[in-house]
Amino acid sequence: MDLNQIVYQIYPLGMLDAPYRNDGVTEHRILKIISWIPHMKKLGITAVYFCPVFQSETHGYDTSDYAMIDCRLGTNEDFAQVCDTLHDNGIQIILDGVFNHTGRSFYAFRDVLKNRESSRYRDWFYIDFNNHSAKDGFSYDCWEGHRSLVRLNLDHPDVRRYLFSRIDQWVAEFDIDGIRLDTAHILSRDFIHALSDHLKSRDPGFYLLGESTAGDYRDLVSEGMLDSVTNYEHLNPMIDAFNEHHLTWITDSLNRQFGWGSVYAGMRLLSFGDNHDSNRLASRIKDPDHLKLVYDLLFAMPGLPCIYYGSEWGCTGKRTAFSDRPLRPAFAKPKWNSLCGHIAALSEARKYYRVINDGDFVLLHASDDVLAFRRRNAQGQLTFMMNISGRKAHVSFDAGVTHGIDLIRKSAYRFDGECTLDPKSSMMIYSSWE
Repeated sequence: MDLNQIVYQIYPLGMLDAPYRNDGVTEHRILKIISWIPHMKKLGITAVYFCPVFQSETHGYDTSDYAMIDCRLGTNEDFAQVCDTLHDNGIQIILDGVFNHTGRSFYAFRDVLKNRESSRYRDWFYIDFNNHSAKDGFSYDCWEGHRSLVRLNLDHPDVRRYLFSRIDQWVAEFDIDGIRLDTAHILSRDFIHALSDHLKSRDPGFYLLGESTAGDYRDLVSEGMLDSVTNYEHLNPMIDAFNEHHLTWITDSLNRQFGWGSVYAGMRLLSFGDNHDSNRLASRIKDPDHLKLVYDLLFAMPGLPCIYYGSEWGCTGKRTAFSDRPLRPAFAKPKWNSLCGHIAALSEARKYYRVINDGDFVLLHASDDVLAFRRRNAQGQLTFMMNISGRKAHVSFDAGVTHGIDLIRKSAYRFDGECTLDPKSSMMIYSSWE
């Protein structure tokens, strides 16, 4: 998969208003995704990342059957139709690979519950049969203390064979283009390497994305491992920088990650403002006028921009003390407003000018309310400038070019020593070497 993608994240169980607990009733909700495809294309989306779609007990991350689409969403045939239609419209498909843990109703764990030490699957999990005081008469490792999420032993050869065969099924049945590994930062590195080898030997372009909320991304993104990870490291500094008018917090992060001598130079990290696990961007950004500017930055900085369904029109939502469900609302149909149109213009620029995807990163100017950086490749340079204050800003820096094209306003631009930026605005200037 080409790493010049604009990704759209969908949490199907939420978006399609499925009941929280699996009621065992087959409803063909997943087919509604087809009606969203014109909206995605208008927005400029080139790849869709689906949160869990396989049979589970509740929220999708407690998988009970890796071979079957969750009956609350429909059938395998329904999802194959969705995938075929997405592909027909030039949109690629990334599925959530939830391999660190299963639900308690996963067939192998059900066998352990029934047969205990005699189960042929006892070593598929990390079980202490000597803990007789535990609720099941034995204890087991689980994800962050949640008993409903039973940790798999990914170093067991039978577990690997099972999971790899299920992924092969997904490729054969749905023709998927990539997988996002849930909790990749805590997965066995040997498992990730083996998974990469298994998939890349068949299709070198198969995309492997990892969720990484902590740690050094270089531990996961390298030859024989993952192609990319989620850029959580940049998320909170970015939002705090806008809210507190301290853009230097952003530039410190960008320089550390992508500047000269940086730790992640050349990596295509997945950049985002929100997702199914975080409060909606429109609920975190204090000034609504800054929403467009956040997307400007996400599209201009190194990485693959990812848009969480509904956030393109400014949907709000905050988790409660007891639930993430407000982050994953149902929508009967997509909406369109000026923010959507702005993101569509960013998508058009990004797809046409590859420097926005693969150019380097050099900081040109940084202050509390203004930042500027440039990105270069063999074809040209993108100069990005942003002013988040409510007044005009006049800044001086050497862009290294004399003129260019304003990609958003579709007009010529000349650098003449001092740049004037309107209040709460940004500029993306492209200068060609040809």
